[in-house]
Amino acid sequence: MGNRNEVKQRTVEILHKAGLLLTEEEQKNIEIADMGLGHLETEGLQLFTYINTDRYCAKELVLFPRQTCPEHLHPSVHGEPGKQETFRCRWGTVYLYVEGEETASIQGIPPAGKEAVYTAKHEIILTPGQQYTIPPNTKHWFQASDEGAIVSEFSSTSRDEFDVFTDPLVKRLEGINQ
Repeated sequence: MGNRNEVKQRTVEILHKAGLLLTEEEQKNIEIADMGLGHLETEGLQLFTYINTDRYCAKELVLFPRQTCPEHLHPSVHGEPGKQETFRCRWGTVYLYVEGEETASIQGIPPAGKEAVYTAKHEIILTPGQQYTIPPNTKHWFQASDEGAIVSEFSSTSRDEFDVFTDPLVKRLEGINQ
């Protein structure tokens, strides 16, 4: 995939395609999250956090072609409800999967050999201007189409360290490069 500077540059180029501009300082704070798996091109994502306070959070999630964010949920933390998040597609197409009635033939392709840890099969296809709100404590995963995708996330406080992943190999806070 290249070194982290190349990945950041590629991320910035995709954001620019969508008309989303980051300052030089913001570009330095792009997070490259390979989830501790070591194969970013397949499982992981690039993100930029505009703000994350004890009340709300706003991020841009950038996915390269067919890149997948592994299945996870946002549990209750210290008696507070888990993160509720709204995904709004800004560019490309994103295939979002949540718990619920299984879609007969999904567009997403779980990474080879990982099918067992991608259990949510209710498909929501988001194209630019479409959005979907994921309730707290709901298993979900998402994948970009062949062109890649950008999703704006608006949510309650983000506490990534408490996210629960279906795949026991995922280490959300390992492999993060800024």
